[in-house]
Amino acid sequence: MSEISFDDFLKVDIRVGRVVRAEPFPEARKPAIKLWVDYGAEIGEKKSSAQITRHYEPEQLIGKQVLAVVNFPPRQIGKFMSEALVLGIPDADGEVVLLTPDLQVPEGGRMY
Repeated sequence: MSEISFDDFLKVDIRVGRVVRAEPFPEARKPAIKLWVDYGAEIGEKKSSAQITRHYEPEQLIGKQVLAVVNFPPRQIGKFMSEALVLGIPDADGEVVLLTPDLQVPEGGRMY
C-alpha cells in the first residue's frame, strides 16, 4: 500500500447526502440501483449508480444518509450519468454495504 499526504487526502471531497429518489437499474451490466442524493445547498442533488442490490431495495433507501465522493468527473453508465461515487464496504461475500453516519448529520457535511 502506498502512502499519501494529508493534502492528497483533502483533494477527495467526501460528503454526506440524503437519498431522495431510488430506482432499479436493470440495464446495468451488474445489478444496480440508480440514486438521486441531496448534498445540501452548496452542492445540490447528484445522481449515482450503486451495485447494492443484495442488501438494499430502492424504496428502503429513500431518506437514508450516505457518504459519497462528490468531486469525481461524471461517468456514463449505460444511459445513466453518474455524478458521485457512493461509498460502501464489501461484506464477507463481497456484496456492498453502504457507509452511513450512525447519527443524523446535516446534508453536505464533509468527512475529515
